[in-house]
Amino acid sequence: MIGHMRDPARRMRAYLLATLAVGMIGMAAELLLIGHRETAQQLIPLVLLGAGVIALAWHAAAPRVATVRTLQVMMLLFVLSGAVGVFLHYRGNAEFELEMYPAMSGLELVQKTFTGATPVLAPGSMTLLGLIGLTHTYKHPCLDQGAAALRNEEGAA
Repeated sequence: MIGHMRDPARRMRAYLLATLAVGMIGMAAELLLIGHRETAQQLIPLVLLGAGVIALAWHAAAPRVATVRTLQVMMLLFVLSGAVGVFLHYRGNAEFELEMYPAMSGLELVQKTFTGATPVLAPGSMTLLGLIGLTHTYKHPCLDQGAAALRNEEGAA
């Protein structure tokens, strides 16, 4: 075990996985604390974070091709949900501002929208977590082992 931790790539993967776990748990806690569960749309990041924690725990407990691929899919969903969340927060703030001040437009509307009640860029944190997870899985050793096992099976046939 100690020999494995001397490998810088392996150590970096462990740090990325720990960072991802802390980030997902922290973000889920924050969303729950602010009541981010009033609509089905608001539940999406909470569901993704819960599923992400499960995928991460599975991967950490028994890393193999299936766990790496599952984590990659989850992280792609995190990236996508972050982008969609930024759009939804922006749109919600813009609609609110236009309801209050129908004549507002241009840079003033953009400025008021970005500084509105809903934090427009906050969902980008999901994208950041997704990128951390994807970085962890980039050229993961399990993928090499899976490819080698497949080549061995094909050679035996």
